[in-house]
Order: sequence, then C-alpha cells, then structure tokens
Amino acid sequence: MNDQDSSLSNRESTKEPARDSRSMWAQVMDSALIVDPATDPYAHAAVAEIESGMMVGIGTGMTADRATLALAWRAFHDKLSVTCVCTSKASQDQAAALGLTIIPFADVEEVDYLFDGASEVDHKLRMLKGHHGAITRQRLVAEVANRRIYMTSEDRYTEKLGSKALLSLTIIPFGIASIRSHLRNLGLSGVLRRDFDGRVIETDGGGVVLDMTMPDRDPLELAEALDRISGVVDHGLFLNEADEVLLEGKNGSIQHLIRAELPIQDE
Repeated sequence: MNDQDSSLSNRESTKEPARDSRSMWAQVMDSALIVDPATDPYAHAAVAEIESGMMVGIGTGMTADRATLALAWRAFHDKLSVTCVCTSKASQDQAAALGLTIIPFADVEEVDYLFDGASEVDHKLRMLKGHHGAITRQRLVAEVANRRIYMTSEDRYTEKLGSKALLSLTIIPFGIASIRSHLRNLGLSGVLRRDFDGRVIETDGGGVVLDMTMPDRDPLELAEALDRISGVVDHGLFLNEADEVLLEGKNGSIQHLIRAELPIQDE
C-alpha cells in the first residue's frame, strides 16, 4: 500500500489548543449542538466505554459526527478528560468547535479507542468505507487503535459485501490513466468522484477517489490485488478492523455485533 497520501495527511495536521473554558462550553450548550443520551442513545452507546485519560480516534461522516457530539456531551456533563486525533479535516473542525482537545496524529503512536462509521458491513464484520473520502487517515488511526467501534444502520448489514455500497479507491492523480488501466485488468472500472459543479474532488491528502461496483470475488483476494497496484493509495475494504459494529434499527434499536463472539468460519 502506497504511503504517500498518509505522509501528506500527517503534515497537514495542526495542533488545536484545548478550549475548555466555562464560557466556551456555555456557548456550545446554548447552540443545542450537544445531544444528551435520551436524544440519541445510539451515539452515546458508541462512546459509553470511553474513560478519562484516553486517546480517542474520531471518525468521519454524519454517523461518526453524532458520536462526536455525544463525546462532547460527556466531556461537559461527566467531566470526561480525553485527547483526540481526527481522521479528516471535517471531523477535526467539528471536534475543535465542540471544545475537544485535539493533537496531530503525526505525534501519536497508539490510540485507546476509535469510533467511526461504515458504509456497509457483512456477517464477518468486513466493511466497505470511503463515502467521505478519508480512507487513508481512517485506516491509519484504526491500525494503532486498541479498540475499534464502527457504526452503521441495520439496512447496511448484508451477507455479500458490495451489494449495498460502492467500492472506493484513493489514487494519486498523477497516474489516473495508467492506474485505471491496471484496475480494468482486475475487472474494475469506475468514475472519478466529483462535486455538484463537476470538479474532481480531492482528499485531505491530495488524492482523488474512484467509485466502482464491487466485483463478485473474495474481498481479501481483491484487497491484496489492489495493494499491489502502484498509485493506489488505499481502498475502502476494511476487513479486519472492526472489533464491534453497532447497528441502528429504524425503531431506534441498537444491535451489538462483536467479532470475538462470531462463530469461527473457514475462509
């Protein structure tokens, strides 16, 4: 796996000072951004295990944002003191606005607890991620996290990975044509992710994203093949990262899928 994107990402991190004054928290609370457990029990379930003194990885995306709000609520009401690293500029901006203490991931070797979202998860807790274009940073933080919790809705739980979400790849823009040629040899084709004005979207690390239909092949075999293609910085196949997945039901139910409790299956 190419680490160019990761090195760029780390250099872009900036240290955010802790902003825990009473007046700051009063402004945040008055803005109604913080959600209490009764309002969003699912988000609070994702941060319930976090304790003071922990280094916490903050995920990216709307679902992870809910957990970040819940973490801020706990920081205020439970006097929870944590230090955070963020998996994208967007999540960093939100955490900073909520007064959470942030340090650059470039300074961190180990994370105690990570919460993040998932686009899709199968019965082996293999996931597809990448909808928000932060694949490399999300994987980097996950790889050094001691406990990793992922969040998704029950309609994103499937028997066949790729049936409900696209496979996303972060690639180096310098080699778009040649990289896509290598991907076609694997039976993969896709489109460059663009904004509403038609401009190609860049990741925080300067890469671009290809979105494609997941082929009918073994996810592990596909991940290994993608890792061998020069210029593919990372991909959305997160096959072993999840220690636990929280599924949110339409009726507000919360299902805990725990890797350690899964039946042993032959690959």
